[in-house]
Amino acid sequence: MKVGISGFGRIGRMFLRAAFEQGALGRDFDVAMINTRSDVATNAHLFKYDSAQGKFPGTVEAKEGALVVNGYEIKWTRETDPSQVPWGENGIDVVIESTGRFRSRADVQAHLDAGAKRVIISAPGKDCPMVVPGVNMESADKEEKVFSLASCTTNCLAPVMKVLNENFNVKRGFMTTTHAYTNDQRILDGSHKDLRRARAAAVSIIPTSTGAAKAIGKVIPELEGKMDGFSLRVPVVNGSITDITVEVEKPATKEEVNAKLKEAAEGPLKGILQYSEEPLVSVDIIGNPHSSVVDSEFTNVSGNMVKVVSWYDNEYGYSNRLIDFIKYMKSW
Repeated sequence: MKVGISGFGRIGRMFLRAAFEQGALGRDFDVAMINTRSDVATNAHLFKYDSAQGKFPGTVEAKEGALVVNGYEIKWTRETDPSQVPWGENGIDVVIESTGRFRSRADVQAHLDAGAKRVIISAPGKDCPMVVPGVNMESADKEEKVFSLASCTTNCLAPVMKVLNENFNVKRGFMTTTHAYTNDQRILDGSHKDLRRARAAAVSIIPTSTGAAKAIGKVIPELEGKMDGFSLRVPVVNGSITDITVEVEKPATKEEVNAKLKEAAEGPLKGILQYSEEPLVSVDIIGNPHSSVVDSEFTNVSGNMVKVVSWYDNEYGYSNRLIDFIKYMKSW
């Protein structure tokens, strides 16, 4: 299977890095092509030296029209119009749409018109099926051409919600994600349609919206309309944490909730959900490939109210789920 990357920003680079670190390239699929607006030399440098993840443990070089990583050559193009990217000419089966600009079926149709067979949007999609590995991936329609992998926060939230709902029947709830700042914010005060995100990212706690909680209903249908929440953007470059509070039908104890989360992490959600009893801080999560890392110390129960706190590397964990979905697609 041949994969193309559209947009080589944070997620594009983390996806490629994770593919190398997993040993997936040449075994599970090939990344044959990258299309982005900027030059290959700049991107080779950014891939090799990463301020959040550290230096890439291998060789990286730029050639005319190609990025070469550990001797593995990837074709490089700089088309600004997606319909002009030669996906078809290069036999691309799946395009990872990671520019952040194209989030609807109509937006990514250009990739299909250019010859790609399928597209995975690495963001919440507006009018296409939403897939969260470990939660609803096996129900994905093989005939569908466009998928959304939801957001990093939904990928953190959904495995926990799956466990809570299956074992204790969630009635309703709220979540707050304390989230690393992203390139959708401003380094210094500047124009933005969200006046809070217009403020300098590195000097404030910035409350803002998130669709992660509402998106839960798209991947766990019985929770449709039962969850909401918001985000606090904080001055860290990577590493985030989700605070989940739900009302359940079946009373439980802290020990029972943690036991079910641990059981899932060691069983059906292994590799997706991790259970931790260690005193973690956000820097400890950087480079963790799981979608969600339960901090069991902070699990709490009061009557029918249950609180669970879970960490996530909002870049690397999510990028590993893109790999999981591509591997799953390969079986179709």
